[in-house]
Amino acid sequence: MIDLTAPVGEAFPPARARTPAATLSSDAPVQSLDGMWRFRYSRTVADAPDGVEAPDYDDSDWSEIPVPSSWGMPWHDRTLGADHGAPAYTNVQYPFPVDPPFPPDANPVGDHRLRFDVQELLPRTELRFAGIEGAATVWLNGTLLGTTRGSRLPSVFDVSDVVIAGANVLVVRIAQFSAASYLEDQDMWWLPGIIRRVELASRPHGGIDDVFVHTDYDPATGGGTLTVDAVVHGGGTAEIRLAELGVVAPAGDTLALDTVEPWSAEQPRLYELTVSTPAETVTLPIGFRTVEIRDAQFLVNGRPVLLRGVNRHEHHPDSGRAVPRDTVEQELRLMKQHNVNAIRTSHYPPDPYLLELADRLGFYVIDECDVETHGFGLVGWRRNPSDEPEWADAYLDRARRMVERDKNHPCIVMWSLGNEAGTGRNLAAMSEWIRGRDASRPIHYEGEQDCAYLDVWSRMYAPPSDVALIATFDEPPLDDPDLDARRRAMPFVLCEYAHAMGNGPGGLDEYQELFESSPRLMGGFIWEWLEHGIRTTDADGRPRIGYGGDFGEVVHDGNFVIDGLVSADREPRPQLEDLAVVFAPVRLTIDPAGQTLTVRNRYDFTGTGSLAFAWRFEAADGTATEGRIEVPEVAARAQADAPLPQEALAASAGGAGVLTVSAVLAADADWAEAGHEVAWSQRSTVTSASLDSTRTAPAAGAASMTGNAGIATVEPRTGALVALGDIDVADWRLELWRAPTDNDRGRGWEERDEPPMSERWTAVGLDRLVSRLVSFDADSDGVRAVTRVSAAAHDWGVLLDCAWTGVVDGVRLDVSVMPDGGPIAVPWARLGLSFSIPGEFGAVEWFGRGPGPGYPDTGQSARLGWHSATVDELQTPHVRPQESGARRDVHAFRLSDGKGRALRTGGDPFALTVRPWSTEALAAATHREELAGDGRTHIVIDHLQHGIGTASCGPGVLSQYVLWPGPARFQLRFTA
Repeated sequence: MIDLTAPVGEAFPPARARTPAATLSSDAPVQSLDGMWRFRYSRTVADAPDGVEAPDYDDSDWSEIPVPSSWGMPWHDRTLGADHGAPAYTNVQYPFPVDPPFPPDANPVGDHRLRFDVQELLPRTELRFAGIEGAATVWLNGTLLGTTRGSRLPSVFDVSDVVIAGANVLVVRIAQFSAASYLEDQDMWWLPGIIRRVELASRPHGGIDDVFVHTDYDPATGGGTLTVDAVVHGGGTAEIRLAELGVVAPAGDTLALDTVEPWSAEQPRLYELTVSTPAETVTLPIGFRTVEIRDAQFLVNGRPVLLRGVNRHEHHPDSGRAVPRDTVEQELRLMKQHNVNAIRTSHYPPDPYLLELADRLGFYVIDECDVETHGFGLVGWRRNPSDEPEWADAYLDRARRMVERDKNHPCIVMWSLGNEAGTGRNLAAMSEWIRGRDASRPIHYEGEQDCAYLDVWSRMYAPPSDVALIATFDEPPLDDPDLDARRRAMPFVLCEYAHAMGNGPGGLDEYQELFESSPRLMGGFIWEWLEHGIRTTDADGRPRIGYGGDFGEVVHDGNFVIDGLVSADREPRPQLEDLAVVFAPVRLTIDPAGQTLTVRNRYDFTGTGSLAFAWRFEAADGTATEGRIEVPEVAARAQADAPLPQEALAASAGGAGVLTVSAVLAADADWAEAGHEVAWSQRSTVTSASLDSTRTAPAAGAASMTGNAGIATVEPRTGALVALGDIDVADWRLELWRAPTDNDRGRGWEERDEPPMSERWTAVGLDRLVSRLVSFDADSDGVRAVTRVSAAAHDWGVLLDCAWTGVVDGVRLDVSVMPDGGPIAVPWARLGLSFSIPGEFGAVEWFGRGPGPGYPDTGQSARLGWHSATVDELQTPHVRPQESGARRDVHAFRLSDGKGRALRTGGDPFALTVRPWSTEALAAATHREELAGDGRTHIVIDHLQHGIGTASCGPGVLSQYVLWPGPARFQLRFTA
């Protein structure tokens, strides 16, 4: 085993390691070595067998593993029947002592062996690994080729004098930990393995070893320039061809082209370039575009662009870090369909296929280097490699391999030095080298707030109040006036914001409004795209999605790895639907009179000619009419008004209903079919009164001293509702608490000294309220019950006054809530009433927002209208159960049992939550499969709710969404 304490893997002999070069598509033969390999797992280096590199080594008792994949995934153990180790998740902390450069002795090893045939011996041959997670030692036919470092970077070996015609044996031994692991402390699972493709490539004499394409676009003239630098093996020149533009020229010449179509994420125009010698031709798509920073603005092709981005890790619930190509395609199409236009490759260069798709589909990409030393922050950044001279070569090596591999992709608009690695001379040296190699792209890194060696100013999770100051250049100055002036000339980007963990994030609208308010603000990147759940089973053999701590880790960070806009299976979470509305590149507004549609084009380059506009009116009686809206093309960053058609006006004038206008794709695109909706807006004339199925006239003789009021039966000894007609009611109570969300469990970055909101709630007893009957009155007018609600050991309380009045076909409930007793300096989670009815009531219909959930600061995608679902369908399948699933702005709902019985409720608009389990059961569960219906349908009707925020990582609930205790009144009506 090669020394694992070396930060950079030194190949032996040195000539075998290829100089980093671009990823190229060549007509020279390539043989894939992907597939099933023999595999042996050893718990430590000391346990690993000797002699595995020998071609005749007997591996008949080894198991198999697919390559590419991560070896510790439970899927391997289940399907292949062998112990392959286990995943481990940490966010910041290292899973081994911080003792650089030494790895621990308890260092798992995975040995991989492959026998393969070569039909034709080639004059020059390279062995290429696109990515090996961990520190690998590689042998071919018993010859040591070298070692690898840099898990998400390519390693290439010249095997011309080692490979033979016929049978060959390739052996790769991977140690999970090495000195390099100190540079790879990204917030993700530790999952070693051969994670990307392996191939044997012919390299002909006189072939093309590297290509660097330089393009520019001049928006003033519409022209462009093209220079192609080509490295030809053995010397000589190459010829370039750009057939579409009639270009044939020697490589190395700078060509001025009078007219080109520029590349942007909105219009990803690509040209096919070929670079040829007599021995080889490579083909690559190129785009003409210019990236620059001017007047504190980030410009592409001379125009400011707004990044509507996501951070993306590489993860698959079965294969770990190896993500199949069809899954990558699914991801990027989902992003485009939800109005995402930018990707930060957190926190390492991605599989090159992602960049190919980003070029073609259209994304702005921040390509991030495979560097993070976050765990040193827990020890005061002592001995942080970012500033230690002995690590300088390792940092430069990673920067060089990233830039050389990816330099030809037009989608890449910034290079990033890495993530959360402190600051220091090695990062500055990386920046200097990159700038010398490729000055056409700005350099990003969030960890250096002085921005001394950077081109853009970047922060994580800055609260909107800070972003508002930056937008107007009113941020606090740096101590060094020169650095301060330099930073004030930079645009600002939130490289991470709005932590999409569990239910949330809240506050997306407020960030987007800020981004659009100032040309200095470049936008930002949601953390993050994907939940990193791992498919496994629990102790009882039930399928589950696992997170940190589920695999026996000594140290871990729990479900902090379950934070994404989509599940590990790429199923959209509600927050992705909300983001699509917030990120929509077109904003539609119907004027208050319902006569005119305003179209605001938020594209940076593109007019609305690719869109069609439509209207639909849904009336209260269930009828619907629809049609087209003629809208003249609106230029980029402009707006225009269009009259609504007479048919739409006539339909809207016919009575209560909801008018919806939409912008959809007029024709098929690479990422969606014609008719795909890009943006929408609504205007409603529906009121609670227009939906009320009861009449407010009292029902004669409806009340008595037994506690009956209309259909309501109230228990005289407790004041609790116990029946609505013949439907029994249980668990009637005032609800001020919720099963904590991931954001409730977090500390907002502006409240680091405060306990999490969930702990503040339990400290004052919101989760264990009890009630005392204060008074109970029943007469011919109705029933009135007043109770005092509080918690043991506290003197604060709430007076709940429920006045029940019988009305024709039902009962009216007037609710008054008044704080009573000592002060409570904690926001309430909600202010509502909860109860349960028999579980047969499993079908829900409502008028309000839907079909998805929403809270005060979420639910942008929820539309007003008539919706229906089963109780099960209303549940959001969070990996860690938590408060979720409320439907906002509900005016009326109906619960039915399928046998003719129904409970109808209306009144002042409220939020509705319906579940097959109680709030207490929801709060107690740690995984989804622990939840099971209890035979009751649990209902929460919220008059007010506390916001969601993003305190799991970032700001807490914004002030306008905080539910401070106070008096409240609301009215409900029930019909059964």
